[in-house]
Amino acid sequence: MAVFDINSMILVGVLFVIFGVFLFFDLFKRNEKYGYLAYIIALVPINFLWFLQFDVLGVYLILFILWNLCLIRDLFGVAREKDPKQINDILLYLVLGVIIQIIITAILPVSIVSMQTNTIPYGFFYFPDIYTGSFAIEPWVNSTLLLGFRIIASMLIGLVIVPMLVDLRDEEVPLPVFIVIIGLFILPFLYLSYIWLPEAMVVLTILMSVILFVVLMIITKSGKEVQKKKK
Repeated sequence: MAVFDINSMILVGVLFVIFGVFLFFDLFKRNEKYGYLAYIIALVPINFLWFLQFDVLGVYLILFILWNLCLIRDLFGVAREKDPKQINDILLYLVLGVIIQIIITAILPVSIVSMQTNTIPYGFFYFPDIYTGSFAIEPWVNSTLLLGFRIIASMLIGLVIVPMLVDLRDEEVPLPVFIVIIGLFILPFLYLSYIWLPEAMVVLTILMSVILFVVLMIITKSGKEVQKKKK
């Protein structure tokens, strides 16, 4: 159960305001790229909420919402400026944020035992303990919160995949590169499969990988089509 007092509530508010400053950093017209730091700054308020024993699933729901806001902001900016190269910067900071959060899950819960509540260790890392050994939902999990978490997590991964597909449309992409691209999404696909249907996690991951492969086949070119026409 979260332990809030007036001081912690004010501090939480201040931390979210700081995130908001970086989220809307471009409004200050400083011509600097510090707005990308919002992906990392988002970790501060949500981990403070976790420290305050806020529902751990709710913590990650809020984090994914904040990251979705960052992605929507940045992808809208890319579409407006028509500069697909910025997609690489967006993904870089998002991945950096994910890596830092994973590292945090191996440090804070060990130092502050109360943060291990409703979590399960995967090696050194503590993540929400959503399912029992038989893949039933744990009693502490709020079903409405879980549904919201599933939708927001799916939206997060979708906001990463769709712009990439748009960027690759009609580009020359050799077949071996498909393997690399699909390999990059294996872990996100595994995660999506786990939160939606853990008992069929492997099969669902294979299905999503095959769908991505087919989509890439449809929207990209091999670069040999022109050569074939000339012959």
